[in-house]
Amino acid sequence: MLMNTQTGSAAQQLIDFIDASPSPWHAVASAEERLLAQGFTRLEEGERWQLTAGGRHFVVRGGASIIAFVMGSRPMAETGLRIVGAHTDSPGLRLKPKAALAGDGLVRLAVEVYGGPILATFADRDLSLAGRVVVRGATGAKTRLLRFEQPLVRLPNLAIHMNREVNEQGLKLNKQTELPLILGLLGEGEDAVANLRTLLADAVEDQAANLLTWELAVYDVQKGCLWGAKEEFIADSQLDNLASCHAALNALMATDDPSATCMAAFFDHEEVGSESASGAGGSFVSDILARICLQAGLDGEDKYRAMARSFFISADMAHAYHPNFPAAYEPGHKVMVNGGPVIKSNANQRYTTGAETAARFIALCESAGVPCQQYAHRSDLGCGSTIGPIVAAQLGIASVDVGSPLWAMHSVRESAGARDHSYMIAALEAAFES
Repeated sequence: MLMNTQTGSAAQQLIDFIDASPSPWHAVASAEERLLAQGFTRLEEGERWQLTAGGRHFVVRGGASIIAFVMGSRPMAETGLRIVGAHTDSPGLRLKPKAALAGDGLVRLAVEVYGGPILATFADRDLSLAGRVVVRGATGAKTRLLRFEQPLVRLPNLAIHMNREVNEQGLKLNKQTELPLILGLLGEGEDAVANLRTLLADAVEDQAANLLTWELAVYDVQKGCLWGAKEEFIADSQLDNLASCHAALNALMATDDPSATCMAAFFDHEEVGSESASGAGGSFVSDILARICLQAGLDGEDKYRAMARSFFISADMAHAYHPNFPAAYEPGHKVMVNGGPVIKSNANQRYTTGAETAARFIALCESAGVPCQQYAHRSDLGCGSTIGPIVAAQLGIASVDVGSPLWAMHSVRESAGARDHSYMIAALEAAFES
């Protein structure tokens, strides 16, 4: 039997969202489009704001970070805020500023590793480029989104006849010499740099001479899909962490006339440490909160009261149990795909969860009627982290780290549970309504 209609619809909407968002800049554009359709208005940081109870707004910083919020109906000092945080970036490959390499009759593109991807998963895939370019205009520089829909570049594997140990030793790629992507043949008398500039300029319908610079990510053009005997699983790129962004976005848009001010904050640069003006380690969230408090008429004392009554949920993906590799997991913490949201704990504060905040999230799941799981990493393996500790330390508010179970985290093609996405949306809706 296939999934129920509601679960299948949420899963397909997630797939559509990811497929429309091949870069963090596209992810923010996709979120902005959905927010505008739901009556949210865009605020600019350089302008004066006028906020009122029930107001639905969003702010973009750096093109790849976005904070959306709904103003609560009750005094903020009495209710605090309900905040869900996630990140828009995913590990992978990024084009270098001077990327074109010519030699042996080919044009290759030099790339830089962004974050911690499983590099081997990029080999022999239909890859392309997406991101943003900056062009010279009559009134100044303009930024334009760019996406090549068709397979444009490739990272071919070396034949097993020349790499006999690949199945025993795994595919190992030198990041400098073995990752450049093949773009095409170089004709006699052609210039690789000029060819690339023309290709990019044509994609944004401008002249190559006007092209100033770019930020371009490498992405897999294969669309996401439902898979499994009962279509109970999702396969797509960037499930880490666009699945959390999509769940939080859906939950916020479904929140109508909340008592407490509710916020969904999606940051760039999580995969590389969050230390940037638009990352979770920057001032973005604290700046927006300060302006909201100012608009709400809170003095310094009331702002502290509001923060003390607030709750922050760091939503990132969790490591699903893989039955082929049982030794990789803590025996008592095997979280299962389609088993519900996962509360992530770490004694060394790689996650923000404490006993009280875990109990609070468990109660939210119970009120939403969804199952809940708990995860801890093996003690002899290094544990990853999230934006949770960064934002919690910056704001000083009660926090919990949660996520949906995921297989093949940081692969170019990840897998998750279709039911888990509906579960997470319901849990975050309950959080915004609490």
